[in-house]
Amino acid sequence: MIAAVAAADRGNSVYLIEKNEKLGKKLFITGKGRCNVTNAGDMDTLFANVRINGKFLYSAFYEYDNLAIMDFLEQAGCPLKTERGERVFPRSDHSSDVIGAFQRELKKRGVQVLLNAEVRELILEQRDSGEMRQETGSARQETGRGREEANKAGEDGKTERNPTRTALQRRIAGVRLSDGRELWADSCIVCTGGLSYPATGSTGDGYRFAEETGHRVTERVPGLVPFRIRENWCSRLMGLSLRNVSLRMVCGGREVYQGFGEMLFTHFGVSGPLILSASSFFGQRGKGKAGRGEKGESQTVLYLDLKPALEPEQLDRRLLRDFEENKNRQFKNALGGLFPARLIPVMMELSGIHPDKKVNEITREERRAFGELMKNLPMTVTGLRGFEEAIITRGGIDVKEINPSTMESKKVRGLYFAGEVLDLDALTGGFNLQIAWSTGHLAGSSV
Repeated sequence: MIAAVAAADRGNSVYLIEKNEKLGKKLFITGKGRCNVTNAGDMDTLFANVRINGKFLYSAFYEYDNLAIMDFLEQAGCPLKTERGERVFPRSDHSSDVIGAFQRELKKRGVQVLLNAEVRELILEQRDSGEMRQETGSARQETGRGREEANKAGEDGKTERNPTRTALQRRIAGVRLSDGRELWADSCIVCTGGLSYPATGSTGDGYRFAEETGHRVTERVPGLVPFRIRENWCSRLMGLSLRNVSLRMVCGGREVYQGFGEMLFTHFGVSGPLILSASSFFGQRGKGKAGRGEKGESQTVLYLDLKPALEPEQLDRRLLRDFEENKNRQFKNALGGLFPARLIPVMMELSGIHPDKKVNEITREERRAFGELMKNLPMTVTGLRGFEEAIITRGGIDVKEINPSTMESKKVRGLYFAGEVLDLDALTGGFNLQIAWSTGHLAGSSV
């Protein structure tokens, strides 16, 4: 939508082709229906929260930053507010107000919106030594010298012996819809999203368009997604939320993430903002099974600190004080001031201290071991949940094949890519939507 607005502002005649029955279906569910529009932090904050290919976004962020999208929405009749962590939401807490603002601006600019219209393939033109041929991503129609080049390609299926020279001669001509209609255009911006929440229409069409037109697409995995945990005590705590806790993630013996915030126990493992951020550091794309919960050096373990405000010695003194106050009680009745009630049975079980043991009988070694458990409660990761629960997709179209100053393909003239379809991802807090706004606006402003 932002790409269509920007393209129309340059005086272009614009079609916005939407496969769903309405615009903004995925935007509608973001932020639990509230739509975390962006993050109000400074430019350093924006870049610091981009996990992959941050340098690629220099032009996009500086051309259209968080203040720009905030001003656009405010001017379009969607008042905003800023909450903890500089997260920006519509003042109404309704994502529909953000979508409504875009719909009004699209209508004002005369953008023609086609609903229930699915693009089947891109139509390209290729000029080769004075000859022109038409091709689609899925089936190229070769003529003249183009057929000779194809015959020389061999088994790898490449049609150009010199991709760099020939690629610049290929350009977009239009799109073909699933109902057979053809729409002709000088430029096409692909903003189809990734694979997350496929029920909203994000089924990876953009990746197919990219591959069919000769672009490289990196491995795609769920991003900002809950973890599956091996220990069955996690499922016993299903529904329990913990605030102000700290988390470390260790993959193959190396600490790869440390964060602070809120988390939630579920029937399969753990979720919540803290966990979703940690998932961005899980595993290494294209590196085999490393970090995927396998045994040995690739094992991934989360260590939960239930009392991050206290250093180990401070926590031990706290336990000494609590144990002294409850010295004649049983261990199971002396922990009410330390944990939520549902967590107490689990902590007792993991501690190895008998629940009926008198507090004054607990040894110094047992007490210190219990404190260590509170500071480093281990949970073994067995994997990620699927795309159905992922907020974003990690991986996508290789940005090395995209011009960062325009979002235009380096292989096909007039073809642009923006948003989640690119190999870009960031942490939670409005940063991924800002990537979408910035790259979409830059693409629209470049056609």
